[in-house]
Amino acid sequence: MSQAQKTTLTRGWRIEPRQQLSRSVKFLSIVLAFLAAMLFSSLLLLTAGVNLIEAFGALLKGAFGSWRAFMDTLARASPLILTGLAAALAFRGKIWNIGGEGQLIGGAMAGFLAFTLFSGLPRPVFYLLVLLFCFLGGALLGVLSGWLKVRFNVDEIISTVMMNYIILYFLSFMLSAEGPWREPGSFYQQTMMVPAALRFPVLFPRSEVHLGFLVALISAITVKVMLDKTPLGYEIRALGFNPKALKFKGTNISRLIMVTLLLSGGLAGLAGAGELYGVQHRLVMDLSNGLGYAGIIVAMLAGLDPLGVVLAALLFGGLINGAYRLQTVTGVPSAFVDAIQAIVLLCVLASFVLSRFQIRRVVDVESDLSSGDHR
Repeated sequence: MSQAQKTTLTRGWRIEPRQQLSRSVKFLSIVLAFLAAMLFSSLLLLTAGVNLIEAFGALLKGAFGSWRAFMDTLARASPLILTGLAAALAFRGKIWNIGGEGQLIGGAMAGFLAFTLFSGLPRPVFYLLVLLFCFLGGALLGVLSGWLKVRFNVDEIISTVMMNYIILYFLSFMLSAEGPWREPGSFYQQTMMVPAALRFPVLFPRSEVHLGFLVALISAITVKVMLDKTPLGYEIRALGFNPKALKFKGTNISRLIMVTLLLSGGLAGLAGAGELYGVQHRLVMDLSNGLGYAGIIVAMLAGLDPLGVVLAALLFGGLINGAYRLQTVTGVPSAFVDAIQAIVLLCVLASFVLSRFQIRRVVDVESDLSSGDHR
């Protein structure tokens, strides 16, 4: 008695996850994502009946076409860098902080409190206290959401979103007719102007790029070093990869969550310092105007990399700045720019997902054993 083996070869294609994502693949995926975004944006602009060359030329010229335009783009990118860093830091640990909007407002409110307390101090000391108060104002909201999560298991998405509304209503009360911060004699919900002598200094002549941009760059470098080179950064990244293994290692997960949200909220609070002392020069109800939510988009575009956040913020700052020239030249509504931003985000996110897989040609070997008699 013996057995005869029959072998069958089957050829085909298979989608498999990549074991490691090279830099060249990452770069190529980003390039293809932006090409796809340009294609879809072009189709959108065609529906408005505009000339594509004229439209994209106006957008590009309004963002980077002159020294003044480039400086305006840097100024608009400053708060986006900080709110993007806030989101990126928390998201690296898979802590979904959606409260950058409220944390920015909380930081600005704390910064105005510093103005009422320390306006008589020398300017360098005053600026340091302002930045400290703004950081603590945002950090307080962040750590409060962290405490709710670890103490009562409240989902951080819900708590951080709710904090956005709570702090906004609190600001509305402080600026109301009965509130203590309302500018005397004003019909609007606003505080008095910060004196020119106490505003953030301008870094470049004939521009609006203020001290907040330098703070944003230093923060990006600090977060990058912290995540890559320190034990705390390792724990935050490990929390995102495998929290169970981190717990077995002996790390206090509850404390780590609260520290991460404290730092994340503090970064968003620093963005409030720039908006108060570098842009608006007073507290108003629309101080943030969506900068906290835009920071989430910036963080996702950057792949949650702190230095990539700077580049992504410059891109979005350019889109926002170029939107004014696009409207002037072509007459399209501002909503088109919001739609283009959404298209860019969706294309980049899709590229991140697709680049993590590869299509391979495979050969499957199938063996059948059949029995037969041999004499």
